[in-house]
Amino acid sequence: MATVTTMAGTPYDIAICGAGPVGLTLALLLVKRGMPASRIALIDAKLPEQSAQDPRSIALSYGSRQILEDVGCWPIDADEIHEIHVSRRGHFGRTLIDRNEYRLPALGYVARYGSVVSALNSVAAHVGITMLRPMHVSSSSERHDHVELQFAEGHSVTAQIMVQAEGGVFSDQAAKALRRDYEQTAIIAHVATSAALKHRAFERFTDQGPLALLPQDGGYAMVWCVRPDTASRLYGLSDAAFLAELGTAFGGRVGRFTGISQRVTYPLGLNANPAASARTVAIGNAAQTLHPVAGQGLNLGLRDAVVLARLLASELTASALQRFAEERQVDRGVTIRLTDALARVFASAPDGALSQALLGLALGVVDAVGPAKRVLAEQMMFGRRA
Repeated sequence: MATVTTMAGTPYDIAICGAGPVGLTLALLLVKRGMPASRIALIDAKLPEQSAQDPRSIALSYGSRQILEDVGCWPIDADEIHEIHVSRRGHFGRTLIDRNEYRLPALGYVARYGSVVSALNSVAAHVGITMLRPMHVSSSSERHDHVELQFAEGHSVTAQIMVQAEGGVFSDQAAKALRRDYEQTAIIAHVATSAALKHRAFERFTDQGPLALLPQDGGYAMVWCVRPDTASRLYGLSDAAFLAELGTAFGGRVGRFTGISQRVTYPLGLNANPAASARTVAIGNAAQTLHPVAGQGLNLGLRDAVVLARLLASELTASALQRFAEERQVDRGVTIRLTDALARVFASAPDGALSQALLGLALGVVDAVGPAKRVLAEQMMFGRRA
């Protein structure tokens, strides 16, 4: 895989900023659809070996597995999710989604970020996609028929289309048309328990936000969403004290919480609907940063990549980007509204108690009504088709 340091003025058909799972997948889908690999530039601030060491856990839907299979990046080291248990702590109502109801080998998978990007980088190297890394885009200038990208290192490239696929975290992003601070903080870590339920994932709604446990390495990847002041207090606790509070919040379905890795926190918000441009397009987290409830962010981004690759493989024009926006409107809109609604149930009181009671009732209805549960499950696994 080439790491290029002298490319002043080099022209490409497509420049993709961000060599994470979404950017890499887009590049590979373009090659699969017939675009010469030499005409695609993938730009990233990190070297491949740095990305490969990223220990973060990511949730992949079954639909995302199909996309990764399509570009030759499956199997990867991942834990299967066979069941998803959605419930409200201390209240009536729950939904259980089971793979057998949909005749699938798994509803989804839990993988390390580093494992996913390593597999994608390996295929990208094999097909000959140009990698410009480590490079930092300092500015871009859009012309009528191309975009010029300037790098902090002093180089520049041009491309007919620029794809922004590097979103960063909510707190560091420039505001887009739809922006909301949830006033929640996610605490993430890997936890061990005394009675883990193999292949079962949990989405547990608490008074302050959702608490997700995703099966991984014999324990769980944890994402616990709470108010910022609570997050600060929890972060400062000893491991034993933190696990005791986690047990109180989650309950005893997986036994006692017995161990935890280093904890990391980040603020949560919605930032979506970037400004339109004739030759620049945003996908994945760069287009829509979502609340992690239901684990939809990366999966939505991979679906972005599928549609964009199909359209750009036919023509590198502003009209192709316009069609992309139109085709992605339904899936993006449904996913944004779903995650936003669930996150906002806990964003404020005094209506919190009523909202949470209604949520519990809704979970019971969803579980009892087959079509409603199928709609929810298919949205989580495959997204909404227009």
